[in-house]
Parts: sequence; structure tokens; C-alpha cells
Amino acid sequence: MASQPTIEKHRGLDRETVLEFYRVMQLSRRLDDKEIQLKAQNRIYFQISGAGHEAILVAAAHSLKPGHDWFYPYYRDRALCLGLGMSATEMLLSATGAAADPNSGGRQMPSHWGHKRLNIVSQSSPTGTQFLQAVGLAEAHYRAELMGEPSRLLQGYQPDAVVYVSAGDGTTSEGEFWESLNTACNLKLPVLYLIEDNGYAISVPVEVQTAGGSISKLVSGFPNLFIEEVDGCDPVAGYDTMKRAVDYCRERRGPALVHAHVTRPYSHSLSDDEKQYRCAAELEEEVKLDPIRSFGEYLLREGLATGADLKRLLEEVEEEVNRAADEAIAAPKPAKESATLYVYSPDVDPTSEAFDSGPGSAGVPAAPAAGDQKTMLDLINACLQDEMARDEHIVVFGEDVADCSREESLEEVKGKGGVFKVTFNLQRRFGSARVFNTPLAEANIIGRAVGMATRGLRPVPEIQFFDYIWPAYHQLRSEVALMRWRSNNQFKCPMVIRVATGGYLKGGAIYHSQTSDVLFTHIPGLRVVFPSNALDAIGLLRTAIRCDDPVMFLEHKHLYRQTHNKAAYPGPDYMIPFGKANIVREGSDVSIVTYGATVYRSVVAAKKVEEEQGISAEVIDLRSLNPYDWEAITRSIQKTGKALVVYEDAESWGYGAEIAARIADELFEYLDGPVRRVAALDTFVAYAPELEDEILPQVDDIVEGIVGLAQY
Repeated sequence: MASQPTIEKHRGLDRETVLEFYRVMQLSRRLDDKEIQLKAQNRIYFQISGAGHEAILVAAAHSLKPGHDWFYPYYRDRALCLGLGMSATEMLLSATGAAADPNSGGRQMPSHWGHKRLNIVSQSSPTGTQFLQAVGLAEAHYRAELMGEPSRLLQGYQPDAVVYVSAGDGTTSEGEFWESLNTACNLKLPVLYLIEDNGYAISVPVEVQTAGGSISKLVSGFPNLFIEEVDGCDPVAGYDTMKRAVDYCRERRGPALVHAHVTRPYSHSLSDDEKQYRCAAELEEEVKLDPIRSFGEYLLREGLATGADLKRLLEEVEEEVNRAADEAIAAPKPAKESATLYVYSPDVDPTSEAFDSGPGSAGVPAAPAAGDQKTMLDLINACLQDEMARDEHIVVFGEDVADCSREESLEEVKGKGGVFKVTFNLQRRFGSARVFNTPLAEANIIGRAVGMATRGLRPVPEIQFFDYIWPAYHQLRSEVALMRWRSNNQFKCPMVIRVATGGYLKGGAIYHSQTSDVLFTHIPGLRVVFPSNALDAIGLLRTAIRCDDPVMFLEHKHLYRQTHNKAAYPGPDYMIPFGKANIVREGSDVSIVTYGATVYRSVVAAKKVEEEQGISAEVIDLRSLNPYDWEAITRSIQKTGKALVVYEDAESWGYGAEIAARIADELFEYLDGPVRRVAALDTFVAYAPELEDEILPQVDDIVEGIVGLAQY
């Protein structure tokens, strides 16, 4: 056995620690090799390795605290997760797609890490989305601290917690990396960025990816940012650097970025062959840099281990990996009937009677309430006031949502409160810790909300105009809606995304009139609601906030201040369940299925055809688009025998097309005529009022549809 060398010589690390570094590095590499073997045997289905990255990752794991700090790793971070406490068996359970896989229950590819006990947040495949989420989680601590009682607001709160987030050098080309740095530096958040630079993003070399070939040089102008480059193939040097970076974050001086130069001795994945784009000389040089080889030589050279020590250690690792492989191969696979589990919350059902507060919420017209009649805008604001007073976890943010970011001016100014004034006076009442403005960056808004929701806050972010939601679509589609399902219910992401949508504005034109509800109703895991009147708006919004799923809450701009849809304030607990349509007009000859701004137009059209031609049309306001009330549609069509689907979006491929297809498919025996649609033209909304009227569905278009169907 080698003698104990002086600790100072090895950056404060003792012999046991550096040998543990080597053990975890070898375990990580042997697991990669075992997966490659299992893939060749068709026992697993995909493999991507962390080879060459092990040294900096064991240093990172030793610098941080599992279950105390929070982690957003990426697919090369096998050694980090092993160092934090994940077992070899747990990793191979993921590779074999076993039901007991703690990362995802067999739902994600191998090396997509997630471990509730260790605070490793479920990872996805899209590169770069994790950066904003890590910032959002750190911001949850920041907001809770500003509110004054973080331990009460956040379960397991640690005042010195650091949020780790990592990626390869190629991922720093994603805009969300830069958006995250902007916010992390601006708020001085304790986010530790580890950029593992192996010189390639699959086949694209770093000099093609990054101007100047160095990400640490590019970010050098960010304020409050600790930056250090390190040889990521040297775990001792890596630990020294990582410890300084972690200390900087723990002291709340700001975020840190460690730029670690690592190597990639294997191809990007087993689906890639690096010999197609890397020359022989380069690959030979890569072998010399391999940290498994170089660190073993270092241990021998420094007298930290003997050859016998390393041989025995490697034999123990091999035995552990083989035992883990046998267990993982034998482990049961997920039951087929579990496929749809955890798409939505298993605990809170927003379609249930628990969210039914009375008239107007069970498919019947709402009884008029006493009191002053308020617009939809007013009642949405009232609901936000109610719910923020009820639940301190709720935070409201977005572009221009605060009354005034410069608090010293609040006494002098009227306040903004959103471009439509929906959030007016929320900041004044609840403070800037809970109501705040964000950069003009939609992905930033939603990505941060993901991290906040994961940590336990209740975000209600606003996207100012539906037309500009597309930079956030990646977060909405791949992260918000998938967090619960892909983590097998280990993590969740409840939030309400408020979005002003729709046309009929007279001057809204192309980029202030869009509706594309179907692009969100198509996403499993995301609830979508679309009120047509003030009473429904307050009832559905309260349900959205109190349910445990992410909800897209669509607010039609044209309906904000209309007089025809006003209602009296129904009280602080008024709710409407999702998936319950409202029959706003009874009829017997034709069923009109609609929602949003076309509800009122459909009612006007129905009255007109009844007065002029004696045709009785029933108007169904869906209110909730996912889920939607198929039973109400069925009952109506069984009565009338005719279906007209009216919607504001373009006719082709729209939400109404799915409703029409299902009616034709499942209710054919009750139909006395074709299923017809009235929708917008397959083009964009124009600025000139004459063109807008021609493009969007009007009352006369609906009248024509009713009359045409009634003739059958």
C-alpha cells in the first residue's frame, strides 16, 4: 500500500478522496463500455457516453452537495451523477428501459438523468433548455428570500444552495444560454455553469461553433460572473477550480462559469462514426488526453497508489458493473397500461366536481349575479388579486406586467400593469418580489417559470401577444408539458401561461391577430382554455391556478372590454371545471360548436336565422379546448342531427377540423347532413379593415353555414 503523501501537494485532497475520484471515473467508463456491449447484444436500444469528461465531473460532484444543491446535468454527466450517489444499477435500469429506472421509469433514453432524492432535475434531449430552468430554480430561492420566509415557501430550502447546470461547448450556441446568463448575472443568482468543451458538437468543431473558439472569452463582459478555464482532464486541478466557483456562488456574489477542456475518445454516440470527420492523427492525439489513462499514471507517479491498488480497484468496479447489468437485464419492464400515466396530475383533477362552484360551470347558462357588471379584463385582474392573496407561492411576471420596475417612482406614476392593464396594481399590492418585469425574451420567461415551478412556486407568466410566443414554444412543448410524464411523476411543472390572442381588432394586422390554438391543444400534458366572457374567464382562471398541471390560458384581446360579455364579480372561490362546455343558446335544428370570439358571433347569427327563417340553432361554447366536452357535443348532435363547427383560426388543419373529424367518425349515425366548418381563410390577417373582415369569419358567414345545413 502506498504511503500517505502530503495533502497540500494535491490541492487539499487526501489519498482516499483522489482514489475515490479514480474509482468513480473508472466506474463511469466501464458503464459506458458495458452499455456499448449491451447495445451490440440488442439488450438496450441507444447509447451515448460520458467518456473523456469523467475528471471534471468527479471534481464537480465532490465540490457540491447532493440533496442540498440542485442539478441540471446533460447527457455526458454520468460521472457527476455517480459521484452524487446514483448507483450503477440505477444507470443500467435506465439503459434497459426498466420500470424501476429512477430517471424516467423507462420513458427516456439512457443518460437522461433525473433523481428526486439527489435533486437532479429531469433532463430532456433538447440542448440548451436546461440553462433557463436552472436560472429559474435559483430565482425561486431569490424570490422566496425577498418575500421573507423562504423555509416556509420552499420545502427543503437551503440558504447557501447552488444550482449546477452543464452542457457541451456546442450548446453555448443556443440563444437560451445567452438569455440565461443575462438574467443570472443581472440578479446575481448562484448558478454554476460547467461548460464541458470537448472541441466538437457531434461533427462540428469548436472554431465553427464559436467565434474565436473560446466561450469563456466570449462571455468575459458579463458583470458579476466568475470565469475560469481549466484542464478538465485533470481532476485535481478541476476540483481546485470547481471549489472556487462553488464558493463564489455560495457567497452569493453571482453566477460562475467553468470552461473545462475535456476530450471525447468515443464517437458522439453509437449512432455516429467520428472517423467520418476526424483524421487519424487527431484521433491518436485524443487517446493521449484520456483522463482515465493520465490520472492512473498520476496516482502511480505521486505515490498515491500502487499498481496492485489500481488493479484491485478496477476488478471491484468490473464486478459492480457486471452485477448491475445482470440486475438491470432481469428487471421488469413498464406495464403497457402505464403508458398514459402522469400525462396529467394523478392527484388533482380540474375536470372534477371539486372545481364546480355553481351555475355556469356544468354546461348550463350562468345565472346573472347581482352587483356591478365588470369586463373580462376587470375580472381576470380580480381573480389574480384573489389568488395572490390566497397563495403566497404565486408569482406574476412577463414583459411590462409590473406597474413600474423602478420602485422609487411608484408614488409618482399611474403604473403600467401590462399593455392591456390586466395586471394593473398587482405589483403595488403584492410587491416587486412577486410581480416583476422580465427581459423581452419569451423563452426566458417560460424557461425561468419551469425552474420556479419545479422548485415549488406557482408561476403565472404572461406572453404579451400570442403572435410572439414562438421563441417560447420549445420550452412549452419540450419542457413545460413533459416534465411530469418524462420524470415518471418525480417532478412537475404547474403554471398558468396567460396569453393575449386573436384578431377582430381593426388594425391588428399579421402580427397582432394570430390564433393557432391547435398547436397547443396538440400537446399532451398541456391544458388549454379559452373563455368567451368575463364570468367564464374568472372561473376558468381560478381553476387553472389551483390545478396541478400547466395551463395555457388564452385571453382574446377583442373580448377584454366588450360590453356584451360583462359579468358581476362572483366571489373569491368561483370556479368552473375544465372540459365542461356551456350551452349559451338552446336549439333543435343545428348544433354550432365554437369558442372564443366566435361564440358571440354565433349567437347573433343563430338569433338572426331564427327570426328570419325559423331555424333553431343551438350554440355550444366549449370554453375548455383541452380537455373539451365531447359529451355536450354528442348530446346536442343527437338532438339536432347537424353540426357546424365555427372557429377563428384558418380553416385547414385547425382545431375545428379535429372536432369535425371526430363528429363524422363517432356520431355518423346521428347525422342528417355533412359536418360543416366556418373559419378564417387560409391566409394571414391583414391590416386594412376590409381585408380583415374578408379573412376572419363574420356573422353572415355563420348564417350562411346554418342555412346551408338546415336544408338537408
